[in-house]
Amino acid sequence: MIDYAEAFETGLPYREFLDKYGTDEHRRRWDIVHGEVELSAAQKQLLAGFVREMKVMVLAGTWCGDCVNQCPILDHFVAQNELIRVRYFDRDDQPALAGELSVCGAPRVPAVLFLSEDNFPCGRYGDRTLSKYRQMASDLLGAACPTGLIAPEGTLLQSVVQEWLDEFERIQLLLRTSGRLRELHGD
Repeated sequence: MIDYAEAFETGLPYREFLDKYGTDEHRRRWDIVHGEVELSAAQKQLLAGFVREMKVMVLAGTWCGDCVNQCPILDHFVAQNELIRVRYFDRDDQPALAGELSVCGAPRVPAVLFLSEDNFPCGRYGDRTLSKYRQMASDLLGAACPTGLIAPEGTLLQSVVQEWLDEFERIQLLLRTSGRLRELHGD
Protein backbone atom coordinates (compact mmCIF):
# COMPACT_ATOMS: atom_id res chain seq x y z
CA MET A 1 0.00 0.00 0.00
CA ILE A 2 1.35 3.39 -0.96
CA ASP A 3 1.54 6.15 1.64
CA TYR A 4 0.03 8.91 -0.47
CA ALA A 5 1.07 11.73 1.87
CA GLU A 6 4.70 10.67 1.67
CA ALA A 7 4.55 9.89 -2.04
CA PHE A 8 2.95 13.22 -2.93
CA GLU A 9 5.80 15.15 -1.30
CA THR A 10 8.36 13.32 -3.46
CA GLY A 11 6.69 14.38 -6.70
CA LEU A 12 7.95 17.23 -8.81
CA PRO A 13 6.23 20.40 -10.00
CA TYR A 14 5.71 20.70 -13.75
CA ARG A 15 8.90 22.49 -14.80
CA GLU A 16 11.12 20.51 -12.42
CA PHE A 17 9.70 17.27 -13.82
CA LEU A 18 10.46 18.37 -17.37
CA ASP A 19 13.95 19.52 -16.42
CA LYS A 20 14.77 16.25 -14.68
CA TYR A 21 13.27 13.75 -17.11
CA GLY A 22 12.96 15.54 -20.44
CA THR A 23 15.46 15.92 -23.22
CA ASP A 24 15.66 19.24 -25.06
CA GLU A 25 13.30 17.79 -27.67
CA HIS A 26 10.80 16.60 -25.04
CA ARG A 27 10.78 20.02 -23.39
CA ARG A 28 10.33 21.71 -26.79
CA ARG A 29 7.25 19.57 -27.53
CA TRP A 30 5.71 20.20 -24.11
CA ASP A 31 6.39 23.93 -24.49
CA ILE A 32 4.64 24.02 -27.87
CA VAL A 33 1.46 22.49 -26.43
CA HIS A 34 1.72 24.65 -23.31
CA GLY A 35 1.70 27.70 -25.57
CA GLU A 36 -1.38 26.47 -27.45
CA VAL A 37 -3.51 25.97 -24.33
CA GLU A 38 -5.88 28.85 -23.68
CA LEU A 39 -8.35 29.02 -20.85
CA SER A 40 -11.47 31.11 -21.35
CA ALA A 41 -12.44 33.77 -18.84
CA ALA A 42 -15.19 31.47 -17.54
CA GLN A 43 -12.72 28.59 -17.10
CA LYS A 44 -10.28 30.85 -15.23
CA GLN A 45 -13.09 32.12 -13.01
CA LEU A 46 -14.20 28.58 -12.21
CA LEU A 47 -10.68 27.52 -11.23
CA ALA A 48 -10.13 30.67 -9.18
CA GLY A 49 -13.28 29.83 -7.21
CA PHE A 50 -11.99 26.50 -5.90
CA VAL A 51 -11.79 26.69 -2.09
CA ARG A 52 -10.53 23.22 -1.15
CA GLU A 53 -6.94 22.17 -1.54
CA MET A 54 -6.56 19.54 -4.23
CA LYS A 55 -3.52 17.34 -4.36
CA VAL A 56 -3.06 15.80 -7.79
CA MET A 57 -0.53 13.05 -8.48
CA VAL A 58 0.27 12.70 -12.18
CA LEU A 59 2.09 9.63 -13.44
CA ALA A 60 3.66 10.62 -16.74
CA GLY A 61 6.53 10.27 -19.16
CA THR A 62 8.16 13.19 -20.93
CA TRP A 63 8.45 10.95 -24.02
CA CYS A 64 4.71 10.17 -24.07
CA GLY A 65 2.58 11.83 -26.74
CA ASP A 66 -0.57 11.67 -24.62
CA CYS A 67 1.30 13.35 -21.76
CA VAL A 68 2.65 16.03 -24.12
CA ASN A 69 -0.92 16.80 -25.19
CA GLN A 70 -2.51 16.79 -21.73
CA CYS A 71 -0.09 17.62 -18.92
CA PRO A 72 0.51 21.23 -20.04
CA ILE A 73 -3.22 21.79 -19.53
CA LEU A 74 -2.84 20.93 -15.85
CA ASP A 75 -0.06 23.50 -15.48
CA HIS A 76 -2.51 26.16 -16.66
CA PHE A 77 -4.96 25.04 -13.97
CA VAL A 78 -2.27 25.34 -11.29
CA ALA A 79 -1.57 28.92 -12.41
CA GLN A 80 -5.18 29.88 -11.66
CA ASN A 81 -5.37 28.71 -8.04
CA GLU A 82 -2.67 27.98 -5.47
CA LEU A 83 -4.95 25.39 -3.84
CA ILE A 84 -4.43 23.13 -6.87
CA ARG A 85 -1.18 21.31 -6.12
CA VAL A 86 0.00 19.04 -8.93
CA ARG A 87 3.03 16.77 -8.63
CA TYR A 88 4.48 14.70 -11.44
CA PHE A 89 6.03 11.25 -11.22
CA ASP A 90 7.97 9.48 -13.93
CA ARG A 91 6.28 6.19 -14.75
CA ASP A 92 9.54 4.29 -15.22
CA ASP A 93 11.05 5.60 -11.96
CA GLN A 94 7.91 4.80 -9.93
CA PRO A 95 6.94 1.16 -10.62
CA ALA A 96 4.83 0.86 -7.45
CA LEU A 97 2.82 3.96 -8.30
CA ALA A 98 2.58 2.82 -11.94
CA GLY A 99 1.11 -0.47 -10.72
CA GLU A 100 -1.30 1.31 -8.41
CA LEU A 101 -2.51 3.64 -11.19
CA SER A 102 -2.57 1.11 -14.02
CA VAL A 103 -5.26 1.59 -16.64
CA CYS A 104 -6.78 -1.47 -18.30
CA GLY A 105 -4.10 -3.64 -16.72
CA ALA A 106 -1.11 -1.62 -17.92
CA PRO A 107 1.00 1.27 -16.59
CA ARG A 108 -0.41 3.79 -19.08
CA VAL A 109 0.16 7.51 -18.85
CA PRO A 110 -0.91 10.07 -18.00
CA ALA A 111 -2.69 8.59 -15.03
CA VAL A 112 -3.95 10.94 -12.35
CA LEU A 113 -4.85 10.36 -8.72
CA PHE A 114 -6.73 13.13 -6.92
CA LEU A 115 -6.22 13.42 -3.17
CA SER A 116 -7.94 15.44 -0.47
CA GLU A 117 -5.87 17.89 1.55
CA ASP A 118 -5.39 15.13 4.12
CA ASN A 119 -4.33 12.58 1.51
CA PHE A 120 -7.44 10.48 0.99
CA PRO A 121 -7.94 9.28 -2.59
CA CYS A 122 -10.87 11.07 -4.22
CA GLY A 123 -10.71 10.03 -7.84
CA ARG A 124 -8.66 8.76 -10.74
CA TYR A 125 -8.52 9.93 -14.31
CA GLY A 126 -6.55 9.07 -17.43
CA ASP A 127 -5.12 8.03 -19.78
CA ARG A 128 -7.06 9.90 -22.46
CA THR A 129 -10.22 11.96 -22.46
CA LEU A 130 -13.45 10.99 -24.18
CA SER A 131 -12.84 13.50 -26.99
CA LYS A 132 -9.47 11.93 -27.74
CA TYR A 133 -10.90 8.41 -27.68
CA ARG A 134 -13.70 9.49 -30.02
CA GLN A 135 -11.14 10.89 -32.44
CA MET A 136 -9.06 7.71 -32.22
CA ALA A 137 -12.13 5.51 -32.74
CA SER A 138 -13.14 7.54 -35.79
CA ASP A 139 -9.62 7.28 -37.21
CA LEU A 140 -9.31 3.55 -36.49
CA LEU A 141 -12.84 2.34 -37.04
CA GLY A 142 -14.20 4.83 -39.56
CA ALA A 143 -16.86 7.49 -39.51
CA ALA A 144 -19.64 4.92 -39.09
CA CYS A 145 -18.34 3.97 -35.65
CA PRO A 146 -21.22 4.70 -33.20
CA THR A 147 -19.16 6.54 -30.58
CA GLY A 148 -21.11 9.78 -30.43
CA LEU A 149 -20.17 13.15 -31.77
CA ILE A 150 -16.65 13.71 -33.07
CA ALA A 151 -15.32 17.19 -32.36
CA PRO A 152 -14.27 19.13 -35.44
CA GLU A 153 -10.52 18.88 -36.09
CA GLY A 154 -9.61 22.34 -34.80
CA THR A 155 -11.30 21.96 -31.45
CA LEU A 156 -9.79 18.76 -30.05
CA LEU A 157 -7.44 20.65 -27.69
CA GLN A 158 -10.29 22.83 -26.40
CA SER A 159 -12.42 19.74 -25.85
CA VAL A 160 -9.62 18.01 -23.96
CA VAL A 161 -9.06 21.12 -21.82
CA GLN A 162 -12.76 21.22 -20.96
CA GLU A 163 -12.90 17.53 -20.12
CA TRP A 164 -9.94 17.86 -17.75
CA LEU A 165 -11.56 20.94 -16.21
CA ASP A 166 -14.82 19.02 -15.76
CA GLU A 167 -12.95 16.33 -13.82
CA PHE A 168 -11.13 18.90 -11.66
CA GLU A 169 -14.46 20.58 -10.95
CA ARG A 170 -16.07 17.23 -10.09
CA ILE A 171 -13.33 16.50 -7.56
CA GLN A 172 -13.50 20.03 -6.18
CA LEU A 173 -17.24 19.65 -5.65
CA LEU A 174 -16.70 16.25 -4.02
CA LEU A 175 -14.23 17.93 -1.62
CA ARG A 176 -16.48 20.96 -1.09
CA THR A 177 -19.56 18.91 -0.24
CA SER A 178 -17.80 16.26 1.84
CA GLY A 179 -19.40 16.15 5.27
CA ARG A 180 -16.07 15.27 6.82
CA LEU A 181 -14.28 18.25 5.24
CA ARG A 182 -17.18 20.62 5.86
CA GLU A 183 -17.01 19.73 9.54
CA LEU A 184 -13.23 20.17 9.54
CA HIS A 185 -13.51 23.62 7.94
CA GLY A 186 -16.68 24.69 9.72
CA ASP A 187 -18.54 25.44 6.51
